[in-house]
Amino acid sequence: MPRVADHEERRHQVATAVGRIIAAEGLNAVTVAKTAAEAGISVGLVQHYFRSKDEMLLFTYGYVLERIERRVSDLIERSEAVGARVEHIVLDGLAEYMPLDEQRRQEWRVALAFTGRAADDPRLGATKAAALGRTRALLAQAITNAQECGEVPESADVAKEAARIAAYADGLTAHHFADPAGLPADAVLAALGDHLATVFTGECRLRGRSPGERPAASPEPS
Repeated sequence: MPRVADHEERRHQVATAVGRIIAAEGLNAVTVAKTAAEAGISVGLVQHYFRSKDEMLLFTYGYVLERIERRVSDLIERSEAVGARVEHIVLDGLAEYMPLDEQRRQEWRVALAFTGRAADDPRLGATKAAALGRTRALLAQAITNAQECGEVPESADVAKEAARIAAYADGLTAHHFADPAGLPADAVLAALGDHLATVFTGECRLRGRSPGERPAASPEPS
């Protein structure tokens, strides 16, 4: 008997197709029929999983955000396991949100399209606000952790610094996406790194490394 397609897998297949259409032609180009053709499935099957185009678009936006956040979560876990400096984890994590390669550029193009639509759609607006809140919360937790180990002064206002870092990264991202030749990826990362260095000014007492020093490679087991 043929394998029954997993429900979430099929919805992700549709969302991926929607994302490709948006990245290539814009949000207004998305239709159920075009999405079905892009995904290689029937219109009826798309309509089976999504009752309306708006429902399909909302799911796509959430799926793109979830995919980025899952990469960031995995990156944090790997970096903490090798004892990376918090400053470096923040830099690498924020880079996952930036359009620095083809995949991330497509994701950001989709997110940008939905950001405009979110101004008039309360559900998309709530999804966008929740995503921004999660980003600031992650940054706040990173800063708190850095305060505990000495990378960030205890006097720093955690919420304020998290908001400043998020806003600075968003600004760099918008400029790079609009003018990648004028603000190339290496310049974006250098500027963000310089800004983070004004926040993460101390030495981590827990690891004994100075600011900017990468963690040493783990020794091979004997």
